[in-house]
Amino acid sequence: MRVEIDDTQSAVPVDRHVISAVRMAAEKTVDVTGFGFDTTVDVVLTDDAGIRALNREHRGRDEPTDVLSFPMLEYSRPLAPSYTEADSDGEGGLLLGSIAVSLERVGRQAGEYGHGFERELGFAVVHGMLHLLGYGHDTPDGEREMFGLQESVLGSMGLGRR
Repeated sequence: MRVEIDDTQSAVPVDRHVISAVRMAAEKTVDVTGFGFDTTVDVVLTDDAGIRALNREHRGRDEPTDVLSFPMLEYSRPLAPSYTEADSDGEGGLLLGSIAVSLERVGRQAGEYGHGFERELGFAVVHGMLHLLGYGHDTPDGEREMFGLQESVLGSMGLGRR
């Protein structure tokens, strides 16, 4: 799996630990779900202003959020993408899409929920990755499944709820 990370913000210092946490969350999500394709995902680390602009442009909501997902593939059900050669990452894998994470928001939510920054960052990336893999939380069953997977992935990273 390839995880391309683009840090577009200056509000929160990004060091090798942050980069490692993002990569691990993306990779563990693919591992735990059993997604059977070689993949590439783009992760944009942004701030509240950046994610607010994306949220306004793509969802019509003029407010910051923690994570947004921009899937490239369509799914008949989770983990079952419909794809063509055009969906290739150019290296024999599938381009899943992009995730944008507001590091400012992640930091605030970590404090609000009493979590460490790494757990909250992991949560945001895992949540975004699950959307890229076709999961959703728009129905009670979908929410149960997706949130259960989130906790499984975070637990496998040693970032479960305390």
